[in-house]
Amino acid sequence: MNIVFFDVEKWERDSFEVLQEEHSVSCIEEPLRAGNAEEHAAAEAISIFIYSKVDREALDAMPDLKLITSRSTGFDHIDIKECERRGITVCNCPDYGGNTVAEHVFGLLLMISHRLEEAVERTRKGGFSPRGLQGFDLRGKTLGVVGAGDIGMAVIRIARGFGMDVLAFDIKPDEGAAHELEFDYVDMDHLLRDADIITLHVPASSRTRHLIGAEAFEKMKDGVVLINTARGDVVDIRALARALAEQKVAAAGLDVLPYEPVIREEAELLRSVYEENQDLSSLLANEVLVRMKNVVVTPHSAFNTREAVQRILDTTVENVRRFVEGKPVNVVTDTQ
Repeated sequence: MNIVFFDVEKWERDSFEVLQEEHSVSCIEEPLRAGNAEEHAAAEAISIFIYSKVDREALDAMPDLKLITSRSTGFDHIDIKECERRGITVCNCPDYGGNTVAEHVFGLLLMISHRLEEAVERTRKGGFSPRGLQGFDLRGKTLGVVGAGDIGMAVIRIARGFGMDVLAFDIKPDEGAAHELEFDYVDMDHLLRDADIITLHVPASSRTRHLIGAEAFEKMKDGVVLINTARGDVVDIRALARALAEQKVAAAGLDVLPYEPVIREEAELLRSVYEENQDLSSLLANEVLVRMKNVVVTPHSAFNTREAVQRILDTTVENVRRFVEGKPVNVVTDTQ
């Protein structure tokens, strides 16, 4: 097969080039776009990351395409319905980062609860006073987990270790896990009403777009904390900014934003002018949420540990091999 891997960092090439013994393999640094798809018109299989966009125009430019394997769990960057219509198999990497993303959730939460960003910045400037940096304990707080799949369940395990009470909402409750980990499944309104901290772990879809919007914020406690490591569109960003400004939401920890591809392209353009180690936060200064002192933003990096990324690479290679064998795995469909 003619296989093209897009959005590949140099160190990742070795993992993909193991397929060269049986296939033609190309590794491309930039994401797939309609504008560069024609350059790879002979591709029979492609592997992409979340910053690639597979729409009808891109698909039209690659008429021989049979397989798309995304190096992510989410697949909202792919027109799944159109792929199904064309007989193109789409695979993902469903299980690489349950503990990894869950750990990042608590990284964001601890930055907020212990005001770590302000504390570190103060000491770097030569100050050594804790005045004005008072935070809050996690122990005894109620955590609301929206989406209790692999990642959500890993979050719950960590939360119980912190001594937090946990409420969870999921369309497929696992009562055995609830009994084992001592948490309660509740309806969404109950969770919004009673949680001190809410963390989101649902995929992007038409059903979850703006799941957390003005109406949801209205139901929450005053002073709630919101954590989102899922997808940017799950939260109505304008409603969140308003809730933060009005102090309905005390703070937010965000690893995802709705306009990440645009932001990333701007960042890459600026990196061509500035040094490679330029602080990403300065590149995103025009984003309202990034400017807010009660918001912690990371650049969709919750997945990005050595171990998790290697699992992604290994799963991607396995997806290709199993497809070639006629036994595809990790196949996603429009109904998921």
